[in-house]
Amino acid sequence: MAAAFRLRRRLTGFLPGVKGGLYSWKHAQTFPEVILVEGLFDYAVLWQAGFHNVTCSLGVHLNVRQFRQLCDAPRTVYLAFDADSNGSGQQAAQCLSQRLRDRGIHACRVSLPDGHDPNSFFVQGGDARQFRSLLEAARP
Repeated sequence: MAAAFRLRRRLTGFLPGVKGGLYSWKHAQTFPEVILVEGLFDYAVLWQAGFHNVTCSLGVHLNVRQFRQLCDAPRTVYLAFDADSNGSGQQAAQCLSQRLRDRGIHACRVSLPDGHDPNSFFVQGGDARQFRSLLEAARP
């Protein structure tokens, strides 16, 4: 029982979730530009495409620790949230973008094609060059 508790405490340091931090933050924070995605599949497909400045929050609602991580140094944060049909991903990106800008962080929203997340963008034939174009077109 005690060993399971210690393991859980150690995992909380890098697993996203209610109390955990951003996934793979130690690596991502070394870049001046960070891509924040919602899910681990989104993270994995971007990493595989060569975007090693990616991190994941497991959802659009960041906890206090995750938000503080993004604000721990001057950087640009690209919010590549899902382009859900109900608009929830983009609404969350807009709110988070404003909160980050209020803290002095340059934040930009990535506009994915309707109905896509980063994973489905690549699964449906998108490539790294096209995704880079989406990053370049991102706006506050």
